[in-house]
Amino acid sequence: MPAFVQPGSIVRTIWGRGDTILLIFAGASAEFALNKSVDWLYYTGRLPADPLGRLFSTVAYAQRIVFAEEDKALAAIDNIAAIHKGVEQKRGGSIPAEAYLDVLFMLIGYSISGFELLERKLSRGEKEEVFNVFSRVGRRMGLVGLPEQYSEWELLREQHLRTRLERSDFSVDLYHRYRQSLGPVRYGLLLQAQILLVPRSVRRLLGLPAFPFLYPAIPLYNLVCFLHLEKGVKTVLLPVAYRAAVFQLDMASS
Repeated sequence: MPAFVQPGSIVRTIWGRGDTILLIFAGASAEFALNKSVDWLYYTGRLPADPLGRLFSTVAYAQRIVFAEEDKALAAIDNIAAIHKGVEQKRGGSIPAEAYLDVLFMLIGYSISGFELLERKLSRGEKEEVFNVFSRVGRRMGLVGLPEQYSEWELLREQHLRTRLERSDFSVDLYHRYRQSLGPVRYGLLLQAQILLVPRSVRRLLGLPAFPFLYPAIPLYNLVCFLHLEKGVKTVLLPVAYRAAVFQLDMASS
């Protein structure tokens, strides 16, 4: 059975490293808080009850799709669509089409920016490959308004950032819950990662500081990884509840 994403793909490289996935999580956690459709995530109660776990499960699920065989990946995507349909039926309304695109656009955008922050700049062709993989996910879900090409996605991404984000009571509540879950030190690290990753409009709406104190630590952390000492660092920095799950993210091979 062929793989959903072929071995050797840059998408497998990006989603095969737990550190990159954590950065994707950090960026998405900022944008989720500002999304105009975040009330849908509050409806089931899962997001406010465990915001970090809910967001982490989203990116972990995306990783499983990236590394799955074609039939299993398609089945997983169909399951996601079915779950959302179930939520719509319970609430008696439809999740806005733009909300689905918002999440897909986040996965594309932070896959690129997260990898580039830790590793290197991606070529245009590699960025298009990231776009193509997640476009396949969107098409399988039957999403309306999907761009056909990466260049079109860039324009739509900017439009979504201008029109689909707002600071609301949900934003304030989510960040309060982030801090409760992480504690002041880890929460501060999350904010620093977000400053490095998110677009300027997101930083402005969240009131994030302009200067990323964490940036000089990135080369040092890459040296730690080169020396295979990163597990000790993560053991100290990660909350106990998520530690085992984060370590498992590095098990995927390209």
